[in-house]
Amino acid sequence: MKIYTALEEIERPFNRPALTIGNFDGVHLGHQALFKKVVELAEKRGGDKVALTFHPHPMKVLRPENPPKLICTLEQKVELIMEAGIEHLVCLPFTREFAKTSATEFVENILYDTIGVDDLVVGYDYACGRGREGDIKFLKTMGEKLGFHVHVIPPVKIDGIIVSSTAIREFVKKGDMTMVRKMLGRFYQIRGVVKKGKRRGGPVVGFPTANLSINPEDLCPKPGVYAVQVIHGEKLYNGVVNIGFNPTFGDGKLGAEVHIFNFDKDIYGHEIKVNVVERIRDEKRFSGPKELAKQIKKDIERAQEILNSLNLQ
Repeated sequence: MKIYTALEEIERPFNRPALTIGNFDGVHLGHQALFKKVVELAEKRGGDKVALTFHPHPMKVLRPENPPKLICTLEQKVELIMEAGIEHLVCLPFTREFAKTSATEFVENILYDTIGVDDLVVGYDYACGRGREGDIKFLKTMGEKLGFHVHVIPPVKIDGIIVSSTAIREFVKKGDMTMVRKMLGRFYQIRGVVKKGKRRGGPVVGFPTANLSINPEDLCPKPGVYAVQVIHGEKLYNGVVNIGFNPTFGDGKLGAEVHIFNFDKDIYGHEIKVNVVERIRDEKRFSGPKELAKQIKKDIERAQEILNSLNLQ
């Protein structure tokens, strides 16, 4: 997949492109439906498969006092869009100046003149331009005027709930990783570099852990213990993670402590990816290492049950 970070990098319009537009935070099932339609339309006539997104998230620019916590990093979003079959990703910088672009300018100058849109694929609630003035009706009118087709994808529902980034954020904050998985079409993932902690996991408690820092601004599952899958390099391991503030030892900082089953490598400074599978229990304070170790054994047993059951699904 080729990535363009400025309109100037697009030297000429794409070849009869099918295009979709969005923030694509999470690349959830609703977004995947857009990409699927783009691929279908483009392959039907040998055109290019194109997606247009923005960085940073527009709300971080327009409402910096209360920006949304993002479901995935830009790196992960790019990976997922590529996996969906998109060949060209236009990732434009979103600024306050760009936010002033009218819907007409956006369609004529960017979508038509620069990208050369032939088929435009949008979600049922999409709107573009200053103040979201360019709604579906407007886009269809512009399509008739300029000669491109507009395809509107209906909402995707899971258990009667419309799949959206907002809904997914709420389920993540509640720790309902089952619903999150259903809406994403995959497990929710935390990424980070393993840092050196207090070295209590192995020597003191008896269960070594890989420690990850969690930025308070990032979207974090509800504090507690979860069954997880851990990706290190090209290998997948099972494990259990405590997400929270480590009340037993009074650290007070938000973090994730991952115990990886059957794993004894030194991975300080290595990046790992943690698929959060299912919540086991709330985080709680224990009287000391002995009581904590006893509970961790129970958590590991429960996590193994959960993770082993995945093979049956």
